[in-house]
Amino acid sequence: MIMKTRRYFNWLLVAILAVSSFTVISCKDQPDKYEVADGIPTVYYVRSPYLSQKDSLLTGAYMGNTVCLVGDNLRSIVELYFNDQKVVLNTSFITDNTLLCDVPNELPDNPTDKIYMKTKSGEVVTYDFEVLIPSATVNSMSNEWAVAGEEATIYGDYFLSYDSDPLTITMPGGIAVTDIKSIQKASVTFVIPEGVTESGKITVATKYGKSESKFYYRDHRGMILDWDGTYGMAQANGWRTGAGLKVDDGTGVDGAFIRFHGTTTADGWGLGEDDWCFNFWPNDTDPAISDMSGCSELISKYELSQLAIKFEYRIPADQNWTSSALQVMLTKASTTGTNSYCWDATHPRSLWSPYASSGAYDTDGQWRTVSIPLSTFNKTHDGSLCATEFTADFLGGLTFYFMGGPAGEASELQMDVDNIRIAPTE
Repeated sequence: MIMKTRRYFNWLLVAILAVSSFTVISCKDQPDKYEVADGIPTVYYVRSPYLSQKDSLLTGAYMGNTVCLVGDNLRSIVELYFNDQKVVLNTSFITDNTLLCDVPNELPDNPTDKIYMKTKSGEVVTYDFEVLIPSATVNSMSNEWAVAGEEATIYGDYFLSYDSDPLTITMPGGIAVTDIKSIQKASVTFVIPEGVTESGKITVATKYGKSESKFYYRDHRGMILDWDGTYGMAQANGWRTGAGLKVDDGTGVDGAFIRFHGTTTADGWGLGEDDWCFNFWPNDTDPAISDMSGCSELISKYELSQLAIKFEYRIPADQNWTSSALQVMLTKASTTGTNSYCWDATHPRSLWSPYASSGAYDTDGQWRTVSIPLSTFNKTHDGSLCATEFTADFLGGLTFYFMGGPAGEASELQMDVDNIRIAPTE
């Protein structure tokens, strides 16, 4: 049996449990003076320290779990390792026949699925036992619309690769990644392979199992505006359609995109709408977001708290972002022919301002993906908490407008935006 429940114990708790016959099977009474025994140890089995689980023999446990080794002559152990990670031994919990210890929290550099027991004479005895490590989690991607030949980075955890069990990445359509640039525990950078044409989840396989990304690569299921008309609308439908901001020079992630550009003010107010805004208001030919085919499927499948507005963007280093938040506003289908909602403190929206933490923000001219959860649509135009609850009624229209937010410095800002869509956060 494998211990699958992750429990983290401190030794004070274990000490209390060790003397209680109701919760923990007590090891033998401790001698007045602990002495290391001669000879070599023998382990018959490994079990949980809990009485309720005394008959459950363990073949593996997660990092941080407490386990009990059962055998003979266990006081001969002077050093104990799970794989290549050393255990902190507490002699108060070692008898001839039992040894309580925590599986080390550190990841192994060389996983062998063995326990190593070293005696004072230097002999080493092994016992087969697996330290359980989760399969990789793939939470996000630097650019979900990166194309073949471009470098991209996925972010998550437990990206573990060994010579005997290398990490592998498979793109939608079963196309394997062959050029991995770097692997860290929380990120992997690789080159998008040729021939990837399908949208879907990315699969990462490690020694510890296979996992799929929480996102879709080249996701167009809930596309609202792609500015080409391929998966979503080619332009918005309002006083400011975005047509005057459109660029199609071959440098986009997928065809045409819009470019916000101009001089921001230090306090973020007073920017002209023509250069810093587009509005989409539904009409007889352009349905509300909640009625768009792909969007409606996602909205019916997920709770609002599980959805986000996503899009790709880029900001050159020499025209970085230093002030004026991007206000992302979802509006009711009945909201048309006015821009008063932009200043309406009863209208919830999300303010995106990554420059606020660093003073200046850019992507060095590289396309990146941002996810703005619908759960953050709870602010007013000045960033205060909005008293109006964001509900599905607001999934009618969409407005992007640079206004307000944390104050900064006036500057020349250029931000390109493409593929505005609704997508699940998980």
